[in-house]
Order: sequence, then structure tokens, then C-alpha cells
Amino acid sequence: MPILASADWLILLIYCFFSLSAGFSLFPLQTESVEYLQAGRKAPAWLSGLALTSVGMGGLEVLAMGAAGARYGVASVALFTAGSIPALLFSGWFLMPILHGAEREGGAPVRSIPEYLGRRFDQKTRALQAGLFAAMAVAVAGLSLYAMARVLIRLHVFDNVVQGLNLPPAGAMAIAMAVPAALVALYVLLGGLAAAMYSQLLQFSVLVAALLPVTLLGLKRAGGWSGLKAAAPAGLVHAWSGAGGVHALGLGTAGWVLGAGLALGGGAWCADFRLVQLAMATKDRTAARRAPLAAAGLRALLPLLMVLPGVFALSVPTPRTTITIHNENGAIYHEITVVPAAAESGQGLVPAETDAEGRLRKDAAGKTRLDYLQAMPNVLAASLPLGMLGLGLAALLACLMSGVAASLTALSTVFACDVYQGFLRREASDGQIVKAGRWAAAGGAAAALAVGCAAMRGSHLLGAALLIFAVVNAPTLATLLLGAFWKRTNGQGAFAGLAAGAIAALAYHGTALPQGEQRGMQGGWIAVLHHPANELAQGVWTAALAFLTCLLVTAIVSAATKAQPEADLAGLMHRPNATQTAWWKQPETVAAAAIALLAIAVNLIFL
Repeated sequence: MPILASADWLILLIYCFFSLSAGFSLFPLQTESVEYLQAGRKAPAWLSGLALTSVGMGGLEVLAMGAAGARYGVASVALFTAGSIPALLFSGWFLMPILHGAEREGGAPVRSIPEYLGRRFDQKTRALQAGLFAAMAVAVAGLSLYAMARVLIRLHVFDNVVQGLNLPPAGAMAIAMAVPAALVALYVLLGGLAAAMYSQLLQFSVLVAALLPVTLLGLKRAGGWSGLKAAAPAGLVHAWSGAGGVHALGLGTAGWVLGAGLALGGGAWCADFRLVQLAMATKDRTAARRAPLAAAGLRALLPLLMVLPGVFALSVPTPRTTITIHNENGAIYHEITVVPAAAESGQGLVPAETDAEGRLRKDAAGKTRLDYLQAMPNVLAASLPLGMLGLGLAALLACLMSGVAASLTALSTVFACDVYQGFLRREASDGQIVKAGRWAAAGGAAAALAVGCAAMRGSHLLGAALLIFAVVNAPTLATLLLGAFWKRTNGQGAFAGLAAGAIAALAYHGTALPQGEQRGMQGGWIAVLHHPANELAQGVWTAALAFLTCLLVTAIVSAATKAQPEADLAGLMHRPNATQTAWWKQPETVAAAAIALLAIAVNLIFL
């Protein structure tokens, strides 16, 4: 792997400078809670849409898209499209006007999803969802730190520090997590959500600037699309059949629609407060509706930039240790190019998995695992020359900082508004709320670092992230849908449904083990009753089961208990639009139709 040149370090330093400058420049303005926690609630729709797109391309997501491209091929484009665009369109049309316009007691707008659930249902539902979300935010931030630390170590970013301090591999990983965590915590503590949104805008620009040339160069080197089809393993460049198609994903039609499209996709884009907070920070309901539509338009094309590099990673020869013998002035020279064992045991640019001590990992059948999460960074390192590699590394670092920042800002809002003011000190002043938010962000960064250190003992980050989203986001989505569209839903049903959905997700994960995996964190820790095709199929069906369980339990308990007075539901549920304007004269409707057609066209390319 190449060592970074001076120009690479300069690009990294420039990116870090602009990220931190946002926090310092915005710090004097963060005197009120609405400024610190909600960016003043005056963001334009285009900025919120770009921020939404950027958070959806956080560290785990970018690495996961590249890994999915290497493992499943361009079928992953359809998976990510089905899991995001319908959910974003639904969020923009129906949910965001409700969440943005809902008011808490006193007439002030709600600031978080738990606060909305408390206003719509009761305080115990608010407390349960706040607790589940806080745990998810810390866990996702920690997994993101660990995933990106592995990338930084592979790219030798901290080699001088590690060698100078004579640190073991675990110590090197800790340094690679602590430095980015400190940078993120600093500008979040200073600038709050506004600084995070500025960083997310910067991330989007850097990521596209790095991945667009990598994708175009990869296609050119492969000889175009036909050349890539010939060079890639069978089926990876055909979305709907073959070894890399839908069947290889382990998902049938029901899995795509219910699991990937509704439970996981809808849960992320409609019910994950890390993303929803960005649309809630807009200046009015119209902007809140348009922000997800803007994000949907970008999401129709961006998965190509994320997935195709993963396909490129398997389309090149696997590096091998070589010995070159040549004669110079009568002397015989032997030049040995040593390739690490992990790279030689891998496939293409995808190395084998190793543990913290550098030993190769094996599956239950004794075969070496492939570390698909390294597909994206290895393609960047192989495609970008020295002097430009810093741009690719800055893009990956931007994804890390953006995703972690979204988790910390959402955690600070939920803690300050729903825990501190909601239960600990109801009469807290505005300044005390801001302090509570800052303490929550600092504590969340420390807890995320601890989670990242604990993650060094395991692997399968994608499976862990899918489980977390299934436990929290899928039941939350079901609760939001019933609360927004069925007035009979009450607090008893919402609380029971949330708890039952989370428990059902954990129970299924504990009884399902993907084929070829070992029992433990990957699943089957209760008993092995089912063998999904892979960890992706396991995550999708876990989310689907959590969603359905929450939906049914909430409906049954609500129907069997006393309904809430209709007067208490004013402004908290969906109200049909009474306008008589023709649909082709409504800009949001035309935009949604155009985005849907664009997404369909992108997927039809691979038929």
C-alpha cells in the first residue's frame, strides 16, 4: 500500500481545517437551544437535502456499498435504490409535514421523534424510544469509528506515530479511532447541528470529487462496460440474474418489498432521527417536504459511484509475492516484492479478514473470509496516484466524520430535550438545555470510542449495523405510521408495540445463523433454527419481523384499550390536502414522479 505524499497530507489538513473552522465560526451564535440543537430551524431545503444525502453516505454506508458491490455485484444498486427512494418520497409527502408542524405543550415545535411520540401518545413511549435511539446512536458511531480506523491503518496514516510509540496493533487501532473522534466531538461541541450540516455539505463535495474519477477510470481501464463484464467474476455486472444477482442476495420478492424497501429503508429514511433531524431543521413545512425529495433525486444516481468500485476490486488480478532476477554489469540481482498474506489470500483487491493480531479469520467450513469492507479503500488507493490519494482518504474521512457527527448531534438533542428536560429537570432554562446537549455530545463521543474498541474483538460490521437498525428503526417506523394515520392508536399500544418489535428482532437474530457462519455475534446465540443465505438476508428479515410484530401488537393493544380523545390529536396526524390544484401543477408531485422514473431507468440499464 502506498505511503501518503506531502500533497496528500496537505489535502487532509485542508479538509480538517475547514471542518473545524465551521465549529469555531458558529460557536458565538450557539447561545440558544434552537440554534445549537436545530441549527436555528431556518435551513433551506437544498442544504437539508444535501445533508440528508451525505449522512446516508456515512462511513459505514460507503464501506458497506463498496462491500456489497464486491460481494453481490450491481444487484446492490437496486437494493440501495429500493431501500431509499420510495422511503424518501413517502417521508417528504407525508411524514415531514407532520413532524415539522407538530407542536408540544406551549405551542413550540417538537424537536425530536421521541418528543413527537410523547406528544402523540404518552411519556413512557417517549422514554422507551429515546432510550433505544440513544443506544443506537452510540453503537453506530462506535462501529463507524472502528470501520474507518481499519481503513486508516491499511493506508498507513498513523505509521510514524505507531512506530514512534512502539504500539501493538490494538494500540494503533485505538489511536486511529481517537483522533477522528476528537475532531468530530470538537466541532459538534462548538457549532452543534449547524456545524454538522456544514461538514456534511463539505463531505458530499469531497466524496463525489474522489469517486467520480475512480469510477470513470475504472470503466476506461476495463475497456468499458463490456470489458468489465468480461473481467469481473460471473454475474457481478448483471443485476437480475446469475451468481451476483437478486437470488445471491438471499431475498425473494417479499424480502425486497417488506424487508429492504419498507422495514430497513423506511426505518432509516423516515424514522431514524439522525437523518430526520436535518429535515426538521428547515425553515417551514414546504422546505421540510422538499428536503427529502432533493435527497431522493441524488440517491437515484449516487449508488453507482459507491457500488461499481466494489466490482472493480474483484476485476483485477490478486497480488502475489514476486521475485525478479536481472543481470546488471555481470552481477545478478534478486528483487523480491513481498505481498502481505492477507492480500495474497484474498481475491483481487479484496484481502482476507484478519484479527487484531494479524491472523487470518476462517469461517465454519475452514475457508478464509474475505474482508469486503476493504474493497472501497483499496480501489481508491490503487486508482488515485500519490498526490491525489489524499483526496480519496479525505473522502473516506469525511464520511466518517459526517456519520459520527450526525449520531452525536441527534444524541445531544434527544438527551437534552427528551431525557434532561423531559424527565430530569422539566423547568430547565434554555442555557441549561444547551449545556446538557454539549455534555451528551461529549459523553457520546467517549462511549462511541469504547464501542469501537470493543468491536476490535469481532467482525461482520455490516451484520451488526443491520441488527441495530432492525431493533430500533423498524419498530419506530411502524409506530410512526400508525400514529400518523390511525387515530385509534394509543399510548398503551405504542409502548407495547415498540418493546415487542425490539424483542422480536433480538429473538430472530438469536435463532438465525447465516450459512457458513459460527454461532455468536453473527447469530444463533440462543439456538440455530434457521439458516439465512447470508448476513444481508438475515438483517433484512430481522427488520421485517420487527416491523410486523410492532405493527400487529400496537394495533391489537390499541383496539383492546381506551382510545385517546380526538381533541388531543389536533396537529399530530396526517390531514389530506384539500387543495384542488391539478397534480401536474404541483412542483413536489412533478419532482417525485421524475425521481421515480429516473430511479427505474437506472435499474433498467442492468436488465
